[in-house]
Amino acid sequence: MLHLANRAARLFLIACALAVAACTPSGDEAAEPRTEFNIGWSIYAGWMPWPYAEQSGIVKKWADKYGLEINFVQVNDYVESVNQYTAGKLDGVTVANMDALTIPAAGGKDTSAIILGDYSNGNDAVLLKDASKTSAIKGRDVYLVELSVSHYLLARALETNGLAMTDVKTMNTSDADIAGAFSSPEITAAVAWNPQVTTMKGVPGTTAVFTSADIPGEILDLLVVDTATLKANPNLGKALAGIWYETMTLMAKQDAEGAAARAAMAKLAGTTSEAFEGQLATTYLYTDPAAAVAAMGSPDLVTTMTRVRDFSFAQGLFGQGARSADAVGMEFPGGKTLGDEGNITLRFDPTFMQLAAEGAL
Repeated sequence: MLHLANRAARLFLIACALAVAACTPSGDEAAEPRTEFNIGWSIYAGWMPWPYAEQSGIVKKWADKYGLEINFVQVNDYVESVNQYTAGKLDGVTVANMDALTIPAAGGKDTSAIILGDYSNGNDAVLLKDASKTSAIKGRDVYLVELSVSHYLLARALETNGLAMTDVKTMNTSDADIAGAFSSPEITAAVAWNPQVTTMKGVPGTTAVFTSADIPGEILDLLVVDTATLKANPNLGKALAGIWYETMTLMAKQDAEGAAARAAMAKLAGTTSEAFEGQLATTYLYTDPAAAVAAMGSPDLVTTMTRVRDFSFAQGLFGQGARSADAVGMEFPGGKTLGDEGNITLRFDPTFMQLAAEGAL
């Protein structure tokens, strides 16, 4: 798998995406009506409903309703899944809010977030060995997926505890490798997300000193789709919303049927039912579409994305040509915008969640 090993590689990807965008027709001209689509996903508690829905026949049910074929494609390395979407190999992908902004959107790929699935409420964590306070991180090498939500969580942890990024040294590590690396005695600090966090917390002497529960609502998990593809194929959005909320209803059941669905998701994630239930306990799932619509329309989302984009710009994630944090434009429900209104490439679109809330799918 290709992995963004460092800042230069990530900026190279952005430069390539900009070059592709410059040669690609904009708006509706960039996509035509189609019947087959590929959606990428990687292992994470909040995203396991998608492969389960495919396995259980829920995907086929909704795809058939709209005369579509929807394929869910597993990519073992999370960042690579976003890379493949950015490169046009996937029509949509499961992605965190920061990474949607800094990879496809910053690269000029007009992207619409159509499902607000959850926010991490403890699934992402700063882990230290032989320490119980975040302040003990000072001077340590911190292993993490650089320039990802883990990097953002580290920055927020340091900021909250009166420290700066210069107080630590980050060591880039793939999410596929980080749990194994953390078992080495010489590695004493890391930032990761579940299911890796669950494994890493089992290393003797390890404490989660700061988690996403300390910044609720800031690390959001989304399903995003190429905007032009969505405009040309609105039934794709309807089918995806139908799939998601039918699966949410099922997995939220506190009975044998719900337990069986969650157990199947655990198996797909390569973990035990007990461990998966623990991960769900630190994931705030928007099982009710009306609640997701309200969250997407809240001023809190604009505040969160302001903080995220400011961090991203400070880390150079908008590319060398970006002169300010306003370089990448975002659009929110109700016509609200943030950043360059002439360069809106990330859109929070509640249209299909609203249809689900109204029972109109």
